[in-house]
Amino acid sequence: MGHSTDGDFEKKTDIESAPSSRRHGEHLPYIHKVGSPSPNNVLKEFKDAVKETFFPDNPLRPFKDQPRSKKFILGLQSIFPILEWGRNYSLSKFKGDLIAGLTIASLCIPQDIGYAKLANLDPQYGLYTSFVPPLIYAIMGSSRDIAIGPVAVVSLLLGSMLQDEIDPKNVVEYRRLAFTATFFAGITEAALGFLRLGFLIEFLSHAAIVGFMGGAAITIALQQLKGFLGIQKFTKKTDIVSVMRSVFGSAHHGWNWQTILIGAAFLGFLLATKYIGKRNKKFFWVPAIAPLISVVLSTFFVYIFRADKKGVQIVKHIKKGINPSSVNEIYFSGKNLAKGAKIGIVAGMIALTEAVAIARTFASMKDYKIDGNKEMVALGAMNIVGSMTSCYVATGSFSRSAVNYMAGCHTAVSNIVMSCVVLLTLELITPLFKYTPNAILSAIIISAVIGLVDIEAVLLIWKIDKLDFLACMGAFFGVVFVSVEIGLLIAVCISFAKILLQVTRPRIALLGKLPRTTIFRNIQQYAEATRVPGILIVRVDSAIYFSNSNYVRERIMRWLTDEEEELKARGLPRIQFLIVELSPVIDIDTSGIHALEDLHKSLQKNDIQLVLANPGQSVIDKLHASHFANLIGQQNIFLTVGDAVLTCSPKVDESVVN
Repeated sequence: MGHSTDGDFEKKTDIESAPSSRRHGEHLPYIHKVGSPSPNNVLKEFKDAVKETFFPDNPLRPFKDQPRSKKFILGLQSIFPILEWGRNYSLSKFKGDLIAGLTIASLCIPQDIGYAKLANLDPQYGLYTSFVPPLIYAIMGSSRDIAIGPVAVVSLLLGSMLQDEIDPKNVVEYRRLAFTATFFAGITEAALGFLRLGFLIEFLSHAAIVGFMGGAAITIALQQLKGFLGIQKFTKKTDIVSVMRSVFGSAHHGWNWQTILIGAAFLGFLLATKYIGKRNKKFFWVPAIAPLISVVLSTFFVYIFRADKKGVQIVKHIKKGINPSSVNEIYFSGKNLAKGAKIGIVAGMIALTEAVAIARTFASMKDYKIDGNKEMVALGAMNIVGSMTSCYVATGSFSRSAVNYMAGCHTAVSNIVMSCVVLLTLELITPLFKYTPNAILSAIIISAVIGLVDIEAVLLIWKIDKLDFLACMGAFFGVVFVSVEIGLLIAVCISFAKILLQVTRPRIALLGKLPRTTIFRNIQQYAEATRVPGILIVRVDSAIYFSNSNYVRERIMRWLTDEEEELKARGLPRIQFLIVELSPVIDIDTSGIHALEDLHKSLQKNDIQLVLANPGQSVIDKLHASHFANLIGQQNIFLTVGDAVLTCSPKVDESVVN
């Protein structure tokens, strides 16, 4: 006999006519019985499983039946996508990329200086990070819209974790550890892509990311109060209690009114331009160039009025020139190697999560596909090279990518244009930033991170899934009240806890028959669904593994006990058949088989027959391999619940028959 599952009739089914009804010899509809499986090819099954897990997109397909020269070219294009799309590049595309590149450059330059301060590094390192990594990504990346550079969340995370290991005042050692962490962040990202393990980043749920990003945004904004208020001595801790204690503790002698005036005035200007850009998409360039305009104007006013002599803190000095080599500064041995690796892995995973999410978002908006694993390799390569050229961890920036998209970019050439502008800035303009007030950098960062607090997403998470909301709030409060690392740890732990809860406590539904149909559905979802006399029908909505097999058996037995007590109290016929709907059960292991055997034994003691309906291919194969199918009898395995009810119910009424 053949074998079929879930309506799949590629193999033959054994068709038997139903028993005669009690309606004057009339016959019931045909009943399809699930047949015995064909012999399995274990090696082929293992090969298919590995292929589907690691190579679902079959990356070798383009190379099939191609000459060696063509394979070589395709191989290069696979590693360097610019060789593929560059052949069709045109002047019209360059015009769009040029405008987009200049626009995001005007946004990134002031942001980079501020983000470097978040990472406790000198300002030039932020600019370095927007020069080399974007060039590497433009050659190896597959996203047309993502804008590469330092970002607020990763900068804060990196700075927070680095200062726990080395005091930022120890400039040389701190910087070396930052480069080491960046190197290992790149190794982590590239390894995940090369080994096609990108699915690992999916374990951090969307809700946890929303909470983490929101908490990080609040923390970043609070950290900017030092520059915004002109406070000289400020706490190194990031939790809200320590920050607010430091702020109000210095209120009488540490605040500078000129600094506050500069920060407040330009923060209002930046928020106003963001509002204009949000209301009218045609004016996207207004909030994009507003930070640079703010830097120019504030620097001019500070210089003219010599506000630095009145207590206004300024940037002072940004080293001129392009990225120096930092290969010799990376720790490849010693105790700091392990510290750098630990920090780099965490920072790399967060950077990777943010970049892939951004790339996928804009790819879907423009209706093109990106290869997640290639993206990871590209991001890893740019951070590895970046660590050797005085850069810290770079990734995709959502705000800059959004500006890049709205400015009309066509390809990653916009990143190259941005890098060229940063190069000119490093070579020519950095001395002009000497009198830039720290307050304006704080205002720019505050205005940039406000968008990371997504209230609408939080409300939607609350409406959809309360466990997701718990993960979101756990991550948020962990970041705000403890530290960035603890918030991230809470986010990961709650995400894993949710997975474990769903795996160990799967949903099990009690099914009833919809009137005038042979369809059986969850009685809690469909109020009109009615139970079949003498039969209890349940559906297991999960694979049955060692982690949940005992729960599934015990939950079914509890339902059976409760049902029998209720029937006995009402004087109704007792349960004679237990039908288990297995269509959602995609797999079962040996523990699951043993749980079914124990369930069968318990039912036998109570004179109840176990019946299975619609087992999938993997499940029916294992039921036969374990001889469980023979234990309960081939005649007790059916294609549908309706077939099982028609056969099993000895006292079925007219409505059930029809």
